[in-house]
Amino acid sequence: MIKELAKSLREYKKTTVLTPIMMIGEVSCECIIPLFTKELINSIQEAKSMSTITKYGVFLFLVAMASLFFGIMAGWFGATASAGFAKNLRHDLFYKVQDFSFTNIDKFSSSSLVTRLTTDIANVQQAFMMIIRIAVRAPLMLIVAFAMSFKVGGRLAWIFAAIIPFLGIFLFAVIFLVHPIFKSVFKKYDALNNSVQENVKGMRVVKSFVREEYEKKKFATASDDVRRDFTKAESILALNAPVMNLCIYTSMILISFFSASIIVKSGGDELNVGSLTSMLTYSMQILMSLMMVSIIFVMVTMAGESASRISEVLSEEPSLHNPENPVYEVKDGSIEFRDVSFKYSEHAERNALSDIDIKIPSGSTVGIIGGTGSSKSTFIQLISRLYDVTCGSVMVGGRDVREYDIKTLRDEVSVVLQKNVLFSGTIKENLRWGDPSASDADLVRVCKLAQADEFIQGFPDKYDTEITQGGTNVSGGQKQRLCIARALLKKPKILILDDSTSAVDTKTDALIRKAFREEIPETTKLIIAQRISSVQDADIIIVLDNGTVNGFGTHDELLKSNDIYKEVYYSQNNA
Repeated sequence: MIKELAKSLREYKKTTVLTPIMMIGEVSCECIIPLFTKELINSIQEAKSMSTITKYGVFLFLVAMASLFFGIMAGWFGATASAGFAKNLRHDLFYKVQDFSFTNIDKFSSSSLVTRLTTDIANVQQAFMMIIRIAVRAPLMLIVAFAMSFKVGGRLAWIFAAIIPFLGIFLFAVIFLVHPIFKSVFKKYDALNNSVQENVKGMRVVKSFVREEYEKKKFATASDDVRRDFTKAESILALNAPVMNLCIYTSMILISFFSASIIVKSGGDELNVGSLTSMLTYSMQILMSLMMVSIIFVMVTMAGESASRISEVLSEEPSLHNPENPVYEVKDGSIEFRDVSFKYSEHAERNALSDIDIKIPSGSTVGIIGGTGSSKSTFIQLISRLYDVTCGSVMVGGRDVREYDIKTLRDEVSVVLQKNVLFSGTIKENLRWGDPSASDADLVRVCKLAQADEFIQGFPDKYDTEITQGGTNVSGGQKQRLCIARALLKKPKILILDDSTSAVDTKTDALIRKAFREEIPETTKLIIAQRISSVQDADIIIVLDNGTVNGFGTHDELLKSNDIYKEVYYSQNNA
């Protein structure tokens, strides 16, 4: 996991290394200061010359300035390294998701991916900052201050040796209790994010069914679940401060008591006031270092689960890969399914598609109908290799789709879904997803083919009209026509319409199909539809039922021979 995350350091390796080096300089200076303080106090007590006192005072000032310099530089380098590491981590995580197949995406929910890109990376960033700064400072300060306390205070240092094991056991117990809580709370974060996403995305449905109160209660339940876990964890972590304070003040009392006893009995020969002052300073350094160590353990414990979740995505291998020597040219739009069977998971009980054998000539218009759950969308997703077949092969342009460079194949297959997405920006910017270099004339041409130009011209800003997030300021039918125009701009060899004219009227639907026949005759057109009128003039019509081909032929042939097709046709035509 650490090796996977470390790849995201890249250009910030130098600042990552410089941060602990600066911390070493700061700790060294802080541990030298009590020695000079001891000598200064002893010089004052013994009434030595002002030149001696001034010398120690100057040394203290210079060392304090050096400590300040090292501390500032450590903070600067640490902030640069941690913020840069988080930036690279977000970049790598987002780019990794872009390479995922649908199979990979199905494994992670969208809300979980959002949590990993935001909350989890923020946790890792904070922990990384603490690791390269505090995790270096605290143990080093602990060791050096402990050694110096033996040098200055002799046997008094054994007080620390007695307290440290007690604190170690306490910290281990805290981590043992808190870790499982943090592990479960992030899964609840995913559920909370999922509730927010669903509510915002489906706001129109929520309001139309007057379900605001229900959604509020659902969110409150998820939010309260997260609160309870964090409250439980924080209640345990809250014990840190009082226990550490108890140890600090106990050690100070014991050091003061035994030091006073030694000074009185020895007349200041074995231990003097300067040494006592140094011991108290070292005691604070030791115990504060222990407190910082406890904070580090808590933060690393929480961030460890976040790091594991991030690493899980980064180490996920896309299920679809380019072949060793990919083909970079699709000859034509011919399609052939050869004994194809497919299921979404190897653990699935049944196939989504079974024993599909179909040959579609290039340039054909193919209609696909079938009831809900008949695997119409699954059928077309195999053509652009969004999934790989379980058995058999899908051929495009005379080659198995697995032989093509994935980008090349998908550039030649345009898919328009029933619920396509428009992005924030102008109509022009949305259309140019199909071809970034398309001219304004090209945009108008494809919009006329998709019957979209007429309503675009009705907008005050025409093609410069701003589309709001998700395309909420255009109707369903307008959105579908813009998505069809965007797909046509790719000039694909295969065009797939997945029930993408369901929101337009029958006249517009007919005009769109007429434009396809006349303007893109060489493009293979696959039209999934619920209306028989949308596919009845197709060259071939495929009837799917429970993942198998129930019928294959023209409208007239199926009307004579296929029961499912006849039933749908007569039900829609009141015959």
